[in-house]
Formats: sequence, C-alpha cells, structure tokens
Amino acid sequence: MGLRRKNKRLVVLSHEFVIQNHADTASCLVMSFLLGLMFEVLAKYAIIFIAVQYNVTYTTGDNGEQFHFYDYGPKDIATVFFYMLVAINLHAVIQEYVLDKINRRLHLSKTKHSKFNESGQLAFFYLFSFIWGASILNAEEFVMNPISLWKDYPHSRIFQVKFFYICQIAYWLHALPELYFQKIRKEDIPRQLCYICLYIAHISGAYILNLQHLGLILMVPHYLVELIFHASRLFYFSDENKQKGFTIWALLFVMVRLLTLTLSVLTFGFGLARVENPDFSIADGNFNVLPVRIGCLGAVCLTQAWMMWKFINFQLKKWREHVKNQIPKKKITNTKNKRTKKDLNRGQWTTNGERLLII
Repeated sequence: MGLRRKNKRLVVLSHEFVIQNHADTASCLVMSFLLGLMFEVLAKYAIIFIAVQYNVTYTTGDNGEQFHFYDYGPKDIATVFFYMLVAINLHAVIQEYVLDKINRRLHLSKTKHSKFNESGQLAFFYLFSFIWGASILNAEEFVMNPISLWKDYPHSRIFQVKFFYICQIAYWLHALPELYFQKIRKEDIPRQLCYICLYIAHISGAYILNLQHLGLILMVPHYLVELIFHASRLFYFSDENKQKGFTIWALLFVMVRLLTLTLSVLTFGFGLARVENPDFSIADGNFNVLPVRIGCLGAVCLTQAWMMWKFINFQLKKWREHVKNQIPKKKITNTKNKRTKKDLNRGQWTTNGERLLII
C-alpha cells in the first residue's frame, strides 16, 4: 500500500480512491459484522461469518464423554469471506507500519521495491502459519503417528485444524484482489497469480476431500522453506553480501520436495488403498476411491515436478550470471599480472632493495 497523500483530493469510487481506501473499507465491513453480534436480530446472521460452523458432537457410550468435531458446508464460504477481510486489514497494517518505513531507509529501485514488499508480506505469513501449524502437529501428535494420514478416513476435523484451513484459504483468496490494490507490475502478475492459484487449489482440495492431516503435514515444512527463502531475500536487499540463506534454502527445498513425494505416494498409493471404502459418498465426506486417489497423486507429482523445474532453471540462471561476472574479473587480474611482469623486466633494483624504474 503506497503512502497516502492527504492533500490530494480523489474522485469517489475512482481507481485511486479504491486503492488508497480499500483497507478502510474492509475495516468498516469487519466492524459491521462484529457490531451485528450486539443485536439479537442480526446476531444469528453475523455469527455465520465470524464463528466456525457445522459443529458435530459425539458422545461415547462408556463414560458419556463428549467430543466436538467440525464438518464443512456452504456456510464456510461466509466465514472465509470474513477472514479474507481481516487478512486485507493485516496486509495493510504490515505494509504501512513496517515495510514502507524500511523501504524509505533502503532507497530500493522499483523492481527491488516490489520484490521487497512481496517477500515482506509472505515472510510474516509463512512465519505465523509455520508456528501455528507446528503447534497443531505437536498437540495432535500427527508426526509421531504417520498412520493417522489414512487411518479412520474420512477424518473428523477438530476446531484448530478447521480454523487453520479457513484462515489459509482466506489469506490466499485475499492475495488475488491485492494484486490490484498493491499496483503489482504487469510482468510480475502472471508469476504471482500462478502460485496463488496453486495454493488455493491444493489447500481447498485437501480441505474438501478430507485430507487435512496430509495437507497439514506437507504445509508445515513447505512453509518453513518458503520462510527461509523470503527472509534471505529481505536480508539480501539490505546487504547484497548476505547470501548464505539461499544456500540453506536450496538444500531444504530439495529435501522437502522429496518428503512431499514420499508421503504422497505412501498415503495415496499404499495407505488409503488398503483401507479403501467403495461407498463413495459426498454427504459422508468419503472420497477414497481409485480415480480420486490417482487424481490427487498426479496433481501433487506434477506440482512438485514443476517446482523442481523452476528451481533448476533458477539455479542455472544464477550460475550463468556468476560465470559472466567472473570473466571480467579474470581479465582484470590477468591484465594486472602482465603489467607487473613488464614492470619487473623494465625495472632495476638498488642496493637497498628499492625498485627503480627506467623511464
């Protein structure tokens, strides 16, 4: 979000007006939903946007203990919309009070300025999501029990898992209008639009197909790798000599791609295949049939292959740039060495060891 020019009067509902005031508009909508909770007539509608819906309670027959789980349905669209507005507000706060202040000190070019803002926003998001996702994995012990990836499918959602997915989908959906609000350069839009759509498709797919355990385990290490990359890019913009983070990112990137493929093949190829339930039912959330498993595994494999292809091209490009930069340095070094030899051949040495040139 650019700096606001209070002295400049903008035409209401013009492009500049919408861009400069989109965060305020989102804040007003959020406040209207929250104020709706104060009125009995509006509370039953406002709660659909704010609270997580489709609570299902199970009671065990032995001791009467109750377990609260959450299903999904059309009302989740309203919840996603509300938290998408919240994400727009947070995006504006981070941009105006953190990134813009740093940008003023660094005096970056337009290209670096755009990339700095992108990495700054994503670094905050990846850090928050990694900590949140890791805490869920630790609390539910998904990592210590790999069988939970396919055992008792379809899985019943706990509150933390469902709310995590709601916020993830809301964030990546909010990134679409931000391409307009942030005045992203035309040459950067296809790249950003590509990875935003991939995130929305994969996270929504895991949510709808009841693969939230697998999706959560794959998201946490992936977010860690992306966090390292964008944090390294931020340090690089502040000081171009700080490039060690990219080496760590490259190693972890390849490892996470292998981990993703391994867990996906294990889950879709072996785990879910052994507990296959032929009763395909959308109402029960059971999608454990061969065509769905093949489609999911194919989507994951194609995405990982595409990411590795982009990664290899990126590394090759950097290597070529490094080689091109080394060639002029070698020429300069060779020229200096030649001049030194000529000077030695033309020079004489005094008894004191001082070199005297013949002019």
